[in-house]
Amino acid sequence: MAVENWVAKQVEDLTAFRRDLHMNPELLYDVERTAQKVAEALRAAGVDEVHEGIGRTGVVGVIRGQSDTSGRMIGLRADMDALPIVEETGKPYASQVPGKMHACGHDGHTTMLLGAARHLAESRAFDGTVIVIFQPAEEGGAGARAMIEDGLFKRWPCNEVYGMHNRPNLPVGQFTINSGPIMGSVDEVKITITGRGGHAARPDQTIDPLPVAGALLQAVQTLTSRNMDPIDSAVVSLCTIQAGNAFNVIPQDVTMTGTVRTLREEVRDMIEERLGLMVANIAAAFGGVGTLDYIRHYPVTVNHEQETDLAAKAAQEVAGVENVLLDMPQTLGGEDFSFMLNEVPGAMINVGNGPSAGLHHPKYDFNDDVIAWGSSFWTTLVRQRLPAGK
Repeated sequence: MAVENWVAKQVEDLTAFRRDLHMNPELLYDVERTAQKVAEALRAAGVDEVHEGIGRTGVVGVIRGQSDTSGRMIGLRADMDALPIVEETGKPYASQVPGKMHACGHDGHTTMLLGAARHLAESRAFDGTVIVIFQPAEEGGAGARAMIEDGLFKRWPCNEVYGMHNRPNLPVGQFTINSGPIMGSVDEVKITITGRGGHAARPDQTIDPLPVAGALLQAVQTLTSRNMDPIDSAVVSLCTIQAGNAFNVIPQDVTMTGTVRTLREEVRDMIEERLGLMVANIAAAFGGVGTLDYIRHYPVTVNHEQETDLAAKAAQEVAGVENVLLDMPQTLGGEDFSFMLNEVPGAMINVGNGPSAGLHHPKYDFNDDVIAWGSSFWTTLVRQRLPAGK
């Protein structure tokens, strides 16, 4: 393992920092305490500039190398927000905020990047500029988009950008990555079926929206089975249905909500179009009215091929070639780092979290043994991409 003495000396302090974040989780954009802690730590580390309030509560640190003959700039990104979950780990540093916990490891992601920032600011052993990006609201708030819209890449025009996420049940000391689409788009659907309510004993005088909903639930399953190439991947899940409030009243309307996940934008477009037609026409066939509100949240996360190879090379120096898996399986879970990858070439890599509960599980915890591996990856990547004296 190519972990220098600097990270070994910092692990205890970084672990304490991570556990403090874990005890004080914050959601979405309301990460004021976390952002303040990050900004204070960056200033204490001696980074050249610390900018707060980017994308509402994001933090950006600017670290200049010992020279800048290359004129290159790379961005390293970590997320800061937690989830609205009641923690069940029983750890002494478990969440002290009822109903909130770091169930996805963003406390660890933030800590690993902070560790790297400390070393980069101290050593300056690179040629160019590094910006460390601490982002709010990954968990459904599109914080990456907010930072971009607030001028992230206009103020700091990166040539490359990289992200890292922990992966439960991948051994500690291993990394995994792949190029191309690695995570799905994340869309929300809201469907309203409007009929004509009335007495349950006189259904002929009503337009019952419930049979419409039943027919639509069946038809939606054909979006993936009969409308797209079987080689493609997509999920259409209608997850809630609400109608009526009395046993003897046919309701006026039915509402359903769900999610759509795809790995190609063309498939995403097709599903939105076809689902809209189904909702409108099936409802009309029963005499009702159907409306679809299709909300696009996160695009497909696509790793760029060249930057994927570069990230893998850095991980191989840290962990050894045999411990970097280049066939990371695709997932239809979403990641708003996709917004950054749509703006700047880059890649996201996964680092092993060891045996653990899954992400978003009340018994999940980030493994502190991973901190040294993640911080070492970041500094190795910078050293390789911005070699001093070049």
